[in-house]
Amino acid sequence: MGLFDKLKEGLSKTRTGFLGKVEQVFQGKKIDDTTIDEFEEVLITSDIGTEATMEIIDDLREEVRSGKIKDYNGVKEFLKREMLKILGLPQPFVLYQERPFVVLCVGVNGVGKTTTIGKLASRLYSEGHSVIIAASDTFRAAAIEQLEIWAERSGAQIVKHQSGSDPAAVAYDAVEAAKARGVDAVIVDTAGRLHTKTPLMEELKKMKRVINRSMPGAPHETLLVVDATTGQNALRQAMMFHEALGVTGIALTKLDGTARGGIVFAIKKELNIPVRLIGVGEQIDDLRDFIPEEFVKALLEE
Repeated sequence: MGLFDKLKEGLSKTRTGFLGKVEQVFQGKKIDDTTIDEFEEVLITSDIGTEATMEIIDDLREEVRSGKIKDYNGVKEFLKREMLKILGLPQPFVLYQERPFVVLCVGVNGVGKTTTIGKLASRLYSEGHSVIIAASDTFRAAAIEQLEIWAERSGAQIVKHQSGSDPAAVAYDAVEAAKARGVDAVIVDTAGRLHTKTPLMEELKKMKRVINRSMPGAPHETLLVVDATTGQNALRQAMMFHEALGVTGIALTKLDGTARGGIVFAIKKELNIPVRLIGVGEQIDDLRDFIPEEFVKALLEE
């Protein structure tokens, strides 16, 4: 199966739910205020977000008024253009800075952070880059073991301390090790919840400061991992992490298991943070660059 077909298959739940509803609203009906209002409801319930929905609806009313859109096919073509306008140009994940390129991976527990780190390490290694994974989620006992398995599978090195040790110290040691060994990339895992009295965001801010102390300008990418199946909750998480840490990119996981892929539009429109990576399956190579044109095509092609 080709990459596009895999994406299309991964988005099948979102596509079926969304297109089915759009078709129900417009197929064989006159496009007027009533159908446009119904369509607005479809967009909102598909997790596309209030701001993106308002923009789409305003533009649709304008094009219907001027006679440019007359039927369901016209609506679909319009929708394609609007969605691409919202998502903008591709901003994929790349190592763009001096080495080591440091990626701080953040996100709440259960979003697939560890798996995403493993898949990203595997991808970078397959592209010829050397990688160190920093096991800085020292509060969750299983996290370090999971990362060790991923490091082995992906060909990455791992820097770890004992369970319960200072997460920032692990990150610092990993960056120092990468500098000493001439390694290309450091991917830092972090906790999604703390079992201590320290608030999570304060702990993460401290990690950023400590990483920057080892390497000025780092982390070069603060990558937030969010689970697409949580819909609007993913947007709230993104807001919270962005406010505290200045998120530079998003990895959206579990798109293949959800009908809520519309959240991509809400995140881009409301926070203007680029979605860099998407997860569309369980395999090690199922973490892919987010290419808006491919995504929209896979979403709207029946």
